[in-house]
Amino acid sequence: MLNVDLHCHSNVSDGLLPPGDVAARAKANGVDVWALTDHDEISGIAVARKAAQELGLRYIAGVEISVTWAGQTVHIVGLRIDETNAALVQGLAATRNGRERRAREIAAQLAVAGIPDAFDGALKHVGNPDLISRTHFARYIVETGRCADTKEVFRNYLCEGKPGYVPHRWASLKESVEWIRGAGGVAVIAHPGRYKYSETQFGAFFDEFRQLGGAAIEVNTGSHTPDQYEEYARVAKRFGFLASIGSDFHGPGESRVDLGALPPLPSGLTPVWHDWDL
Repeated sequence: MLNVDLHCHSNVSDGLLPPGDVAARAKANGVDVWALTDHDEISGIAVARKAAQELGLRYIAGVEISVTWAGQTVHIVGLRIDETNAALVQGLAATRNGRERRAREIAAQLAVAGIPDAFDGALKHVGNPDLISRTHFARYIVETGRCADTKEVFRNYLCEGKPGYVPHRWASLKESVEWIRGAGGVAVIAHPGRYKYSETQFGAFFDEFRQLGGAAIEVNTGSHTPDQYEEYARVAKRFGFLASIGSDFHGPGESRVDLGALPPLPSGLTPVWHDWDL
């Protein structure tokens, strides 16, 4: 049985390790098929692909696109994309715009909450200044000693209703799926268990995604509990989605699940890679 991990991050977005080091860790952990899916950014793909080829690791070009739907941020993963596709490249660039302005607003709120110099502090943890994110602020807050780890940061700061929460208008669901499909890729709903929608909203979200041409949903992810594996297996069957799997690895000591450490998909599902030439 193949060990497949189709969702993880490098320091090109908000991961800790360079793309080549993520590839090496995936290989060392027994991963057979691997995708790097940095947030709204594809500049790490060439390095990741070369490293994977040198390691004998089967590589899938990927990206994770930030989307606003019903007032919340959701993420759509694109797999098997052509990263040179002009519409995708332009769409991702547009999605990245506004991150610095948002980051400065986050820093201003944190200063009021007693955490000064957060913008410069977060920048120390950024590999790509175009992609400064809440995760980089979380790492800085841990560095200050205010919180023990990034999980505690997100319980007390940076999330809705807490100091440092600044919403951002991302791509639309329609745009994200069109960019992925236009680049020859497969659109996948990332870690659905993280989203705080009602049952009715979830149904509308899954329906719209399917109608737009979205094909798959993550069932086993580092963000899901074992009970949620079964829950989203049922969702996949109900809506006719292919099933994907990915650790959502960001770095050693930060991620709930390491690369390649998830159990196999529940039975009765069609894996997103079922017709790929692996």
